[in-house]
Amino acid sequence: MTPQETPNNRTPAVLYICAERSEVSKLGTKRAADEGRAFADRHSLWIVDEITDPYGEPIPWKRSGWAQIREMAEDGAMEVAIVRWPNALSPQPALRSPELDYLGRHGVQVRFSWAPLALLAGGGGA
Repeated sequence: MTPQETPNNRTPAVLYICAERSEVSKLGTKRAADEGRAFADRHSLWIVDEITDPYGEPIPWKRSGWAQIREMAEDGAMEVAIVRWPNALSPQPALRSPELDYLGRHGVQVRFSWAPLALLAGGGGA
């Protein structure tokens, strides 16, 4: 199915989850997934894929999951990347902007699903 053929004319999106994962607690991952799905529903987004990375690598393009996001953007497979908050891109603010710019050049918006950011930025994003 191409982006023009999305169900119910919803915008294709990828839910990106970068959270600390351990055997003891997967709460951060679950919250990010739940928030992202609810955000997609509220904003008429169709989640075409969910991609996860473990938290820790500050350089986004060195993470295998984020590399998939870049490839999907290049291929036109989505128009929105749903991310919980900016630290999921990188804990280093200077490393976030290049990724926002890169996706933007491929027609992809990054939208933050965490409620306070979503409210402040009207859904977040670049």
